[in-house]
Amino acid sequence: MTWILITGREKDLAQSSTPHKVLTTKDYLRCPELFQGAGYKVINLSNRYDYQSRGYYASLLASSRGHKVIPSVETLIDLSAKKLYENALPELDKALQQDWKGQSQDIPNTLHVYFGMTEYEGLTRFARLLYDWFRAPALVVHWELGAHARIKKISLLPFSRMKPAERDRFLACLERFTSKQWRDSPSKVPARYSIAVLVDPDEALPPTSVSSLKHWAQIAAGMGVEVEPIGKKDLSRLANYDALFIRTTTAISNPTYRFARRAEQEGMPVIDDSLSMIRCTNKVFLNEQLTAHKVPVPPTVMIGGLEDLNGAVEQLGFPLVLKIPDSAFSRGVKKVEDRQQLETLVKSWLEDSDLLIAQKFMPTAFDWRVGVLGGEPLFAVQYVMAKKHWQIINHDKAGKPDEGVVRSFKMEEVNPEVLDVAVRAANCIGHGFYGVDLKETPSGIVVIEVNDNPNLDHLYEDRAEKNTVWVRLTQWFIDQLEAQGR
Repeated sequence: MTWILITGREKDLAQSSTPHKVLTTKDYLRCPELFQGAGYKVINLSNRYDYQSRGYYASLLASSRGHKVIPSVETLIDLSAKKLYENALPELDKALQQDWKGQSQDIPNTLHVYFGMTEYEGLTRFARLLYDWFRAPALVVHWELGAHARIKKISLLPFSRMKPAERDRFLACLERFTSKQWRDSPSKVPARYSIAVLVDPDEALPPTSVSSLKHWAQIAAGMGVEVEPIGKKDLSRLANYDALFIRTTTAISNPTYRFARRAEQEGMPVIDDSLSMIRCTNKVFLNEQLTAHKVPVPPTVMIGGLEDLNGAVEQLGFPLVLKIPDSAFSRGVKKVEDRQQLETLVKSWLEDSDLLIAQKFMPTAFDWRVGVLGGEPLFAVQYVMAKKHWQIINHDKAGKPDEGVVRSFKMEEVNPEVLDVAVRAANCIGHGFYGVDLKETPSGIVVIEVNDNPNLDHLYEDRAEKNTVWVRLTQWFIDQLEAQGR
């Protein structure tokens, strides 16, 4: 990946000051043939950003050339007038006030933020949020000091207007911003693309382990793709990459959704995309969608209040399975044995959710999990139920959750109907990467769930199909990027 730094004048930034290519806006604008196509990231350090200036056109034309650029034209316009960015001020003011509390440093009423970084450690979170809102190389924030600090103005800070000490700090931040976090040993194949993998090192049950991601990184490197982990605090760095693979448990209420939305705004291929998250994390929608497309599901009753219990019991009998619509890893899913237990649980859960789902209890020794990528089966495994339990994960035990064993199968070993139903179910959601859970019952195959964030671990889900799983995953991202003309 090649970085290009655009300046207003040659004297603004010497080439010797940075390892990246330095061009004037004039040269960048008049020589489009020199830097065509994907693989270029542009940092616009023009001395003017106002409408129809050279700096404005540099950001505008960078996008037409397939380059990633900061600041974008949208950012230039947003920051051109306070009325255009005032919707960001409530969140920024709140973050500023939170960081401001307990400050012992003598902080002036003007703050310079370079690539989301500031020299004042106590304002780090605010600076990151500011960059999250306005991705620009250098921003200056003016605020009023008093009982509470409130932002008066946010503006772009041209590099040419910085004092020598400020320039030194800016260049240090630039170096940190453009550096990579980690990578495996260099590949013999030059990297064409880079994929950010969102991980949470503190997660107890991550969908993919660190060792599995390193295994994938080696395979992807041989295909010309870099795979690098990022954390939940790295949203400001996301635009440095070409694609995003989310490998921490997804939810609309946690950072994964925000990362997905930002990736989509950047035009990046992403797994899991935000729409798939919305659809898969809510079992009410999922049941409606599958039923509408005639995908077989267990007999199901929606419960919106105690008045719905009689109908649920009549249709489903006992035991039945009660589910909170928005839940993961079998949490918020309970087997109910009798009417009293049902009433108690429904009353409790309806305090947090207006709708619940009741389904017929369909016990099996295992669940099928079929990984579907881009509308095609990727892997097929059987998750055996946890010992003396009716689910594949037993969260009731103290300490580490108890999980059943995983059996992996080659595609030709799997009942074709299982694969067909899995693909049909996944296609109801989208064309990304899904894990479809199914049961083979005496009355036929039924879909229990479609997961937008399925497990994918080396020596487990890939045991039968081996590295083909990781090659196809990498190729999916490459195909998406090439389809965009990158």
